[in-house]
Amino acid sequence: MNETRKYPSPIIALIPIFFLIGMLVATINAFGTDALGGGSQVALLLATCVCAFMGMSFYGRKWKEYEEAITHNIKEIAIAILILLIIGAMSGTWMVSGVVPTLIYYGMQIIHPDFFLATTCIICSLVSVMTGSSWTTIATIGVALMGIGQAQGFHEGWIAGAIISGAYFGDKISPLSDTTVLAASTTGTPLFTHIRYMLITTVPSMIIALIIFTVAGLMNEVNDTQQIAEVMTSLQERFTITPWLLLVPVATGVMIARRVPSIITLFASAVLALLFALIFQPAQLDEIAGGGLFKGAMMSFFGNTSLSTHSELLTELVATRGMSGMLNTIWLIICAMCFGGAMKAGGMLRSITDMFIRFIRGRISLVSSTVASGLFFNITTADQYISIVLTGSIFKNIFRDNRYESRLLSRTIEDGVTVTSVLVPWNSCGMTQATILNTSTLTYLPYCFFNIISPLMSIFIASIGYKVYRTKK
Repeated sequence: MNETRKYPSPIIALIPIFFLIGMLVATINAFGTDALGGGSQVALLLATCVCAFMGMSFYGRKWKEYEEAITHNIKEIAIAILILLIIGAMSGTWMVSGVVPTLIYYGMQIIHPDFFLATTCIICSLVSVMTGSSWTTIATIGVALMGIGQAQGFHEGWIAGAIISGAYFGDKISPLSDTTVLAASTTGTPLFTHIRYMLITTVPSMIIALIIFTVAGLMNEVNDTQQIAEVMTSLQERFTITPWLLLVPVATGVMIARRVPSIITLFASAVLALLFALIFQPAQLDEIAGGGLFKGAMMSFFGNTSLSTHSELLTELVATRGMSGMLNTIWLIICAMCFGGAMKAGGMLRSITDMFIRFIRGRISLVSSTVASGLFFNITTADQYISIVLTGSIFKNIFRDNRYESRLLSRTIEDGVTVTSVLVPWNSCGMTQATILNTSTLTYLPYCFFNIISPLMSIFIASIGYKVYRTKK
């Protein structure tokens, strides 16, 4: 029966997407960086309505079909939502326990002016891996490094490029990253399988970027390290800095290496960090709660962990929001799944998929089309979350029909979507980072070497076929 049903042409199928683009442009113009707080979600739901109206009015679809498709999509990301909540808990406990401040402290000790750019990239990578957030990394330690670099005489584009390259490297491979979780869940790939497979393209891209930053740093004459010392002093004043705290990320790494299920790994890591907080940072827990260690411990999981410090930078860094801070992201993902379900039920995704299939002639064109699609949606939808969902939804069946593993798709999505979002001036990521670093997107774009190289590396690795396998029929 489905073979006789009417399907919209690719042009008609793109109408809900173009409507969504228009709504997102208006939303971002009205709300700015606060668009993800609700405006983008409403835009997605309105686009869902447009899609359903078209399908029911012109193509004989029933509302029940839309309900089933939407319910199915949301069911598929149920585990991802739970993981995101646990990630929120980790962000709070890792910060309050002093794990992240300790990593920053020891990382800053290795900064040398001649290697400032490369070191900046590495520090931002470490912080982003541990926090799972490129935005948090850039808005905190990135701001400090921006000031240090400018004082040392580096061009703002080079500094911002090093910061963003490192932050998005960490965001991309961190199990705490919401985009990493989303890319894995959208394609049906186990989280740690997805991360391990990404290393094949991510590590070479980062090595090339570090080489470029190292050469550029050696060619620049610098001599001022005063601001570094000030940040390190502020860290020591506010937190108990000790190598013992490094046991938390080490233990987390061991669990990941032993392939412990992601939910167990992340929750165990959050609990372990909390135990270390009780040992090394009891004053911080007491301050969070306004009195009482138990209340402070619970709030580090789900609530505001704001702590006053002598440094505005550190005050912003430690102000995590736990599980509650993930709710906007979860809300956005659910609404995106509604839109994706409506596009699927209305036959729109099938029509768009057929359009892409025409250009696919083999493994290289398949991966290249996926990368191009991700960049296209980053440009047109102005949001990386939506781009991930749309790209995954369109290509999931194509990869499966061509018998390629889901991890190849999830990796390509990350290479083509996550890291390129910050390169688009009107994308929520590009707009946010340009505002935070006080540097226009077009100024830092040529220096974001990791972000530029990653999609090209994805296509190159696919072209040589390294660890690209096809499943049995």
